[in-house]
Amino acid sequence: MKPEIAAKLLALNAQFYQTFGLAFAATRQRLQPGILRVLPRLPLTAQWLDLGCAHGEVARWLAQHQFQGRYLGLDFSPALLAEAQAWADHLPPALATRFTFRQADLGHPDWVTALDDARFEVALAFAVLHHIPGRVNRERLLHLVRAHLEPGATLVLSVWQFQHSPRLLARRQPWARIGIDEADLEPGDTLLDWRHALPDQSEKVGLRYVHQFSREELDALAVSSGFRVEETFESDGEGGRLGLYQVWRAV
Repeated sequence: MKPEIAAKLLALNAQFYQTFGLAFAATRQRLQPGILRVLPRLPLTAQWLDLGCAHGEVARWLAQHQFQGRYLGLDFSPALLAEAQAWADHLPPALATRFTFRQADLGHPDWVTALDDARFEVALAFAVLHHIPGRVNRERLLHLVRAHLEPGATLVLSVWQFQHSPRLLARRQPWARIGIDEADLEPGDTLLDWRHALPDQSEKVGLRYVHQFSREELDALAVSSGFRVEETFESDGEGGRLGLYQVWRAV
């Protein structure tokens, strides 16, 4: 993918979450079943990295389950991070010190400076990779993640399987709507709209870039980034198939 196309798609998603971030988060005030399936298996004394932490739902779960490790949550949305930090500020001091939230744009290589050379034993990337345009860019992101993981560390990720929902498929939009030639994109790249209306207000529509992954594509991405796939399963939403999850081991 040409750098200028990737940049345009990243800017599109940035604009979406700046405009609709809090409203979008309000529709996701609980952890998805697939996330809840995995979290109890992970060590609560480890160093955790949560990529795309949003308003801190994973951190809240950890705080409720005797978390004894250290947690770093990264997100590019100041509004969502402010919400996460406001929650952390009301924790007992001994617990609050275990949680840190920082702003970082995972679509740009300099996001890694937010890690301060820390190393982690657990990394999470829920609903993140499908918003990173271009195979090369996704590989670069994962190589940087791998460089900050201990050998044998666990990375758990999920991607959106909107193709399993007729309702979501109906929200696909033509690329001409934002002035992009489909020939400049990669297979699976999709433009979706999202609609939101407050009481007594007219509906507002936003557009997002989403990449549709196959299992084979995720498997190959793991290998090329220094991981081994240990588990794959579907969960969440309509029919329990809107999320594709994988558990990777750093090798």
